[in-house]
Amino acid sequence: MTVVDADTIAKSFGRVRVLRGLTLRVDGGDTVALFGPNGAGKSTLLRLCATLYAPTAGTLALFGSRQPSAETRRRIGLLGHQSFLYPDLSARENLVFYGRLYGLPRPEHAADAWLERVGLAANATRSVRVFSRGMEQRLALARTLLHDPELLLLDEPWSALDAAGADLLSEILEGLRADGRTIVVATHDFERGRAVAARAVILHGGRVVWEASPSDATASVEAAYRQVTGAVAA
Repeated sequence: MTVVDADTIAKSFGRVRVLRGLTLRVDGGDTVALFGPNGAGKSTLLRLCATLYAPTAGTLALFGSRQPSAETRRRIGLLGHQSFLYPDLSARENLVFYGRLYGLPRPEHAADAWLERVGLAANATRSVRVFSRGMEQRLALARTLLHDPELLLLDEPWSALDAAGADLLSEILEGLRADGRTIVVATHDFERGRAVAARAVILHGGRVVWEASPSDATASVEAAYRQVTGAVAA
């Protein structure tokens, strides 16, 4: 099944054009790393795929449907620049709240399991307001994965994490990849992005300007990034 089918999509905010005829297809089980300079459109693309935005032009189909629905959204997990956590609730209360929103049969059990998985079990009853940025990022990851999404959208997920947290995230993503989950991650970290994704895609100026297939073992993402973005900018 094709999970994400973006066909010449454009997205503008007023007079500012962010995406300009971008085409990208992501099949079920694909793992894709999006690279590109600031302003290339990576975050906007992920928000479109999360149904938070609608394209200005072109077509975007998710799981074969062009019409976003509650059922489609239940199949998606988004980790963005905002944590979408409630600061005055505890870590556990946040996860239980989201678990109920997603209709999980045992939200308390799921919350406890993910707090343990991301290393926050000892801080389960503490208010998120007193969390460090790294702890908040770990909890946001747990929120993203709580409902077992089929499509995982990650925007700079390693940011704010210490070395142990970054390694934990990579380990979780490797496990999800092995389970056949569909993952799209936007990052500036070439090493970690390559490690968790089978495909590398470079965005520049709101378009896909370079892509390497899983079989292209000799492709150097860093070299392509420098060459392609330099050529386009010239």
